[in-house]
Amino acid sequence: MRYEMMLPHQIRAAIAANTPVVLPLGVLEYHGEHMAVGMDTLAVTRALDLIEKEAELVILPPFYYGAASYAVEPPEGTGSVQVDSTALHPFARELFTGLLRVGFRNIHAFIHHQTENFATGMPTDLAFKFGARQSIFAFLEKTRGEGWWGDAKMADYYAQQAGGSDPFNWIKIHPLMTRETMGLYPFDHAGEGETSLMLNLCPEAVDMAKLDDARWYTATARQACEETGARGRDLILAHMRRVLGLPPRD
Repeated sequence: MRYEMMLPHQIRAAIAANTPVVLPLGVLEYHGEHMAVGMDTLAVTRALDLIEKEAELVILPPFYYGAASYAVEPPEGTGSVQVDSTALHPFARELFTGLLRVGFRNIHAFIHHQTENFATGMPTDLAFKFGARQSIFAFLEKTRGEGWWGDAKMADYYAQQAGGSDPFNWIKIHPLMTRETMGLYPFDHAGEGETSLMLNLCPEAVDMAKLDDARWYTATARQACEETGARGRDLILAHMRRVLGLPPRD
């Protein structure tokens, strides 16, 4: 279900069922001459299009305006749009606060941009992680009062950390590709891996006739193919199913 198309009774049903609510999170960034600037976000949205056919999900409108940075190329004529993390953080905090007030307690965001060291973090995912934590703390204090964690009702807090009953599991930020996936699939920027993924998930975002493989990061893109992209797609979908609590597929 697309959140913007839902009626109030459908929203209430999704809350009652604890249906996963998913935010596609990304950037607009130069990905060589042969690929669309929305690649990082399109990888998430197109994967969710497939997962949505398997199970009930609430998919929020995608957020494209992350911290792209100008590390790859300057923006003039190339299309990268950089929004500093200092602007992202308050937005994320307010967005998550709003979703908690609606009643959702099973919120996820998936991001593909700069996730090779996800445990350490990069500006976009860190801004949304911090915003999520702040919104949870503020929401709990507002709804449960000060001292909520020290209350006797929280005595099983540590035993419940892996479950949804832990309020800090209400909002989770995930990389689209895990460390394990990166060991099985080429992880790059506009090279074989990302180009193959787009050839499979979003072929209209690729024009191989425009490839400029003089740039080091696009040098392997000529090896890209739809079949390789299918392998990456399947690894991504398996990861999504695991973290969203959906049944695995053979």
